[in-house]
Amino acid sequence: MADMASLVNGAGRKHSSLPRVQACERIRLNSQQLYDSVIDRDGFRPNVGIILCNDAGQVFWGRRAGHDSWQFPQGGIQRNEHPREAMYRELYEEVGLGRDDVEIIGWTRGWLRYRLPRAMVRRQMRPVCIGQKQKWFLLRLKAGEDAFDLNCAPKPEFDDWQWVEYWSVLAEVVYFKRTVYRSALNQLAPLLFEGEAATMPEKYRPRRQRKG
Repeated sequence: MADMASLVNGAGRKHSSLPRVQACERIRLNSQQLYDSVIDRDGFRPNVGIILCNDAGQVFWGRRAGHDSWQFPQGGIQRNEHPREAMYRELYEEVGLGRDDVEIIGWTRGWLRYRLPRAMVRRQMRPVCIGQKQKWFLLRLKAGEDAFDLNCAPKPEFDDWQWVEYWSVLAEVVYFKRTVYRSALNQLAPLLFEGEAATMPEKYRPRRQRKG
């Protein structure tokens, strides 16, 4: 894991999509073939999540294209693909960044799982996917913000993005992903911050862990 200087928080700034000068290579995948090949015996699809930070300790927060919801970049791991390679592929497909644009700070231990709400489970698909099991990577942006391009996939994941405070995403992420986000942020915070800044603020903890 790479060493990283202590970071300080700053005010979040919002951006629209910032295309690269050069055209992105278009990615074309057989989604049904990938779906069939990666669901495990328990019904979970292997997946990578990406927490991308800047030098102020803020994190990339993307608005899902066509939706009024925000999340970190994430995506499925293909058959015979190492999680790190999946992370780089998803990073490029979703935000247009390459290997040289980022530095890996660390990653989570084991798999972090979440279940999909029943209404989102596609029972007609075989095998049935009931949720995701994820490995999360913490990255630091080395390139300038003009390196971002949200249009590198035929169907873009995001249509807008902004820098936000590290812990604040827990108040905005969709409810069924919140436990996984909390676990990933908790594991990775000591690699990014020192002292109290590495501790989850009480207001973002599960109710049973709050004081009073």
